[in-house]
Amino acid sequence: MADKPVALAQKRLMDIKLGQLPSWLGTRDFTPNGLLGSVRGGYERYFNKYINVKKGGIGGVAMFLAGYVALSYLWEYDHISKYKLSVLKNQ
Repeated sequence: MADKPVALAQKRLMDIKLGQLPSWLGTRDFTPNGLLGSVRGGYERYFNKYINVKKGGIGGVAMFLAGYVALSYLWEYDHISKYKLSVLKNQ
């Protein structure tokens, strides 16, 4: 049996083809409320998949913290690298 055809606006990003990307992006809601809803939905999916499970562990929280540490390092990399260079020059 063939699946029912789904409207392009209803498809997820991973379900569309590269040629459909511009028209799919045109169906997205880029208003502040739309972006906030997207972030909220992503948070809920992450929470339900990794945190709110029956037999849970520390994996979801550890993955979140590792991502936070990596992102913080990337944000401060310019400052850190300039500091290290100035310390090496003064020695």
